[in-house]
Amino acid sequence: MRNVRRWWAALGALALVAAACGEDGTTSASAISSIGPTEDALNLIAWVGYTEDGTTEGYEQYDWITPFEDQTGCEVSVKYADSSDEMYNLMTTQEGQWDGVSASGDSSNRLIASDAVAAIDPALFDFTDVIPPLNPTTGDETSQYVVDGNVYGVPWMYGPNFLMYNEDVVQPAPTSWDVVFETELNGAANPYAGKITAYDFPIYIADAALYLMTHQPDLGITDPYSLTEEQLDAATELLQGQATMIEQYWGAYTIEIDGFVNNSMVAGTAWPVNLSYAEVDNPAVVAAEPTEGMTGWADTWMMSTSAPHPNCMLSWMQYSLQADVQAQVAEYYGAAASNSAACPILRTSLDEQFDFGDAVDTVRYGYCGNEQFLRDLWLWRTPQEPTDYSVWTQKWTEIRGA
Repeated sequence: MRNVRRWWAALGALALVAAACGEDGTTSASAISSIGPTEDALNLIAWVGYTEDGTTEGYEQYDWITPFEDQTGCEVSVKYADSSDEMYNLMTTQEGQWDGVSASGDSSNRLIASDAVAAIDPALFDFTDVIPPLNPTTGDETSQYVVDGNVYGVPWMYGPNFLMYNEDVVQPAPTSWDVVFETELNGAANPYAGKITAYDFPIYIADAALYLMTHQPDLGITDPYSLTEEQLDAATELLQGQATMIEQYWGAYTIEIDGFVNNSMVAGTAWPVNLSYAEVDNPAVVAAEPTEGMTGWADTWMMSTSAPHPNCMLSWMQYSLQADVQAQVAEYYGAAASNSAACPILRTSLDEQFDFGDAVDTVRYGYCGNEQFLRDLWLWRTPQEPTDYSVWTQKWTEIRGA
């Protein structure tokens, strides 16, 4: 039922692009259906960690860019972005400069609606082993890149926004998001106030709404991305209270990593990559799966409608679907590969290198290949109705006091 509500809500958000889609629900005739000779360059917008070329100190073994360049002759250049909003702005204001983007669900539908990304023929790509919920032919978690039968990209990494905490400080081990949202715990002031962190963008309002689904059921929230004015106001109020306890918000993930390493932060929402780096210097940093559930993200490589090197981009999208490539990315970044065939490769590699192969079956790696875990995540989606993203942005400004 939850997935049905998600899909219904997404349909309303996609009305802007319906005119460009096939009325019979099939891929439109305008979809790119062939790949020509590759050009000599590829310009990408990406999350940090998605385009490793073996030059990151201490992680030289991770390199999936060089083999691609050798195979195709496409020299890769990357602009790293810290947020979906930044990616959207770059893609829509610098047309003709970028070939593609690693879009998350809170920007992908905006990119489609803005005609910033191109529809592609799925026959060009091998989706055989893509986990069913994200597979364009079978999935019910594909609204971030499949619109009325039109496919606008290829699935990449996905993962949760879990609770990261310092187990030496936060005791007992938390089972709820209350440690970061409530100013009082057990009748006393929250002992972690002043050392809490949170994601510094409007989409984080959904995390508060998800918490309220459990703790204030009378609000009637059934989808954290589809909020009435009353529900949005309640989430805003909760986050305004949280703001009094925040040590620092994080946009760039290095902010949170540094905070947990120097102990100025002890609890907050996090991505798997944050945990992977923070725990190197502070072994007390661990992850929890709160009982209220978690939001999450499913990223998609999407091609610009004005790509200067379209054949290199399409070749990159083909390459990015390979199981061995996705396994390497998942291991480095700490994420779940959309290609399920990557999961046993990841498991073997982790066991050989670190003797903890079962780590792939934890929240850190999104329980790679576990369909139910993926379905239980509330994947990022751009709010459209009854309150849209512009309203959420206004509310976030109120929360931040900026």
